[in-house]
Amino acid sequence: MALPTDWQLTSPITPEHWQAYYDLRWQVLRSPWQQPRGSEQDELELQAHHLMLTDNKGMVQAVGRLHRLDDKTGQIRYMAVADTTRGKGAGSLILNALEQQAVVLGFQLMQLNAREQAVSFYQKFGYQPVGQAEPLFGINHVRMTKALCLAGTAADYLQWQRQLSDTWQQTIPLSQYMQLKISSFDGYRLNCSAPLAPNINLHQTMFAGSIYTLATLTGWGMLYLQLQALGLQGVQVLAHAEIRYRRPVTSAPEARCELLHCQGDLTPLARGKKVRQRIRVGIYCQQQNCAEFIGDYVVLPDLSPENQT
Repeated sequence: MALPTDWQLTSPITPEHWQAYYDLRWQVLRSPWQQPRGSEQDELELQAHHLMLTDNKGMVQAVGRLHRLDDKTGQIRYMAVADTTRGKGAGSLILNALEQQAVVLGFQLMQLNAREQAVSFYQKFGYQPVGQAEPLFGINHVRMTKALCLAGTAADYLQWQRQLSDTWQQTIPLSQYMQLKISSFDGYRLNCSAPLAPNINLHQTMFAGSIYTLATLTGWGMLYLQLQALGLQGVQVLAHAEIRYRRPVTSAPEARCELLHCQGDLTPLARGKKVRQRIRVGIYCQQQNCAEFIGDYVVLPDLSPENQT
C-alpha cells in the first residue's frame, strides 16, 4: 500500500512539531527498552538536519536525522516509523530526503548504524556493511556506508566524460544524429542534453522515442562512469525499462541522473560476476519534470582476450 499523496515531508518548526517529532522517536526507539524520555535526544540536535512525515491530520508518522561526522561524511540517526505506517514507503521517503540534503551539504559519504534486522532495508538503497557497531540496549548493530559521490578528481571526471562521449559517438550512431551531449558531471550527477530540432515530431515537441533514448543513454552513461571510478570493465546492456511521460518536451531537454538513484552493487564484477543496477533518470524541460525513466541495467564480465590475465 502506497502512502497517501496529501502526506507532507517537512522539518519540525513549532514547539508542537518538535514535541511530536521527539515523541515518535521515543515511542519507537526508546520506550520498548524502558528508556526514559529525553534519552531519544543527544548533544547534536541543534546542529543536525531533521525531517518528519506528517499525515493529513498533522500526525507525525516517520522521522529521521542527519548530522555531520566530518567534512566529507554525514551520519543518519534516529530513523523511526510509526507501527501503523510501516511497510508503506515512509522510511524510504525519509531516507532519500536525508540523502538529498547530504548532497546539498557537500557530503561524499553516508554512514549509519543499523540494527541487524534492518540491514536488508538499507542494502536495498545501496548501503554496504563495513563492520560491527557498538550494541545499543543489548541489540547488535552493523555499521553501513554509502558513497554519494564517485571517487575521483575533477581531472578524472573530465577524462571519463570524454571517454564516455567518444564511446557514444563510436558505438551508438543514433547518439550522433540526436546530437547528444554531456552537459556536466560532478561526481554526484550526470546531466545530458540534446537539441529539439533533430528530435522533433509533427506536434513540434520532442519525439517520444528520442526522450526514451536520451534517458536510456544517460542511465547507461552513469553506469559507465561508475565502472571507470571503480577501475572495472564490462559489457553494459539494458535488460528492462519503464518510462512515464508526464508532459510534452517543448524546448531543449536535460536528462539528469544522480548517483543516489543508482541501486545495485557493482563490485562483484571484479570477481567475474554479472552485476545489475537499477537507475532512475529524469527528463526536464524549462525546469519541469517531463518524463521519469527507470532502467534495469546488467553488466557482463568482459571476457575478451585483451582483458584476460
